Amino acid sequence: MQVKAITPRGYCKGVVRAIEMAKKAQNEKKPIVILGMIVHNKYIVEALKEMGIETIDHPGKTRLELLDEIQEGTVIITAHGAGDQVFKKARDKGLHVIDASCLDVIKTHNVIKTRLKEGMEVLYFGKAGHPEAEGAVSIDSDRVHLITCKEDLQAIDPGKSYVITNQTTMSLYDVRDLCEYAEASLPHVIVEKETCTATKIRQEAIKHMDEDIDIVFIVGDPHSNNTQKLAAIAREKREVHMIESLDDLDVELLKGKKKAAVSSGASTPTYLTNQVIRFLQQFDENVPATYHKPPIDLRKILD
Repeated sequence: MQVKAITPRGYCKGVVRAIEMAKKAQNEKKPIVILGMIVHNKYIVEALKEMGIETIDHPGKTRLELLDEIQEGTVIITAHGAGDQVFKKARDKGLHVIDASCLDVIKTHNVIKTRLKEGMEVLYFGKAGHPEAEGAVSIDSDRVHLITCKEDLQAIDPGKSYVITNQTTMSLYDVRDLCEYAEASLPHVIVEKETCTATKIRQEAIKHMDEDIDIVFIVGDPHSNNTQKLAAIAREKREVHMIESLDDLDVELLKGKKKAAVSSGASTPTYLTNQVIRFLQQFDENVPATYHKPPIDLRKILD
């Protein structure tokens, strides 16, 4: 089968930074616990657990609530960032805090704080329930407004001055549309978009993929917003399947297909994406031996 690898592959710089900080934390005060998934990929969580680094993550619980389950040792703040209240609570409990927040997320927080000091309010384009959005809105929940769709903008007071910024993993096309809508309906608004470079590059590559591609596989964790957005963009023109790893690839989908494309989220291990690409490259629906899928080696996940 012909395979088009939609570049780039591998972790974004924020994920690399977070993983390296977690690996170095092995020498810190025990136990070592990550406050939520360090990045949204279950294989990374499993690989870190093999190293003795646990993760606490319960759907629906905020970072502040998750802290109630950690009584001693070291806590790692994930790449998604967290509000100042989380850092204060952790230190008040006597925990050693490692901040693995993505530098792009920190930059967004600084934009929000600066504009709030200038007397503006913030329209934050993001996903409800996502930890990155949680951290940003918690800076000032009265003056930072989470915007998930155009309907949310209709409830905004047009008499105030606003700055627009966004979750770094949002679709750049969705952000553009929301910005245009906001600028047309609100008289006092400026835009400081913050979509990360790795997310932009992947989304643009998917948007402009070859016309002759029959099927697309997006490799990544379903919790990953940037992975979901890649799939959403690809679905505009192609048959698309999200898979976490080669284990999830249904070979029945390949029958009758000639050319496949593969892309991956910014928190997807290169090893997992390469496994999918290599399998597709050797696959021949007329040769049963090519249906064999090699096992996943967790030791290679953090490379």
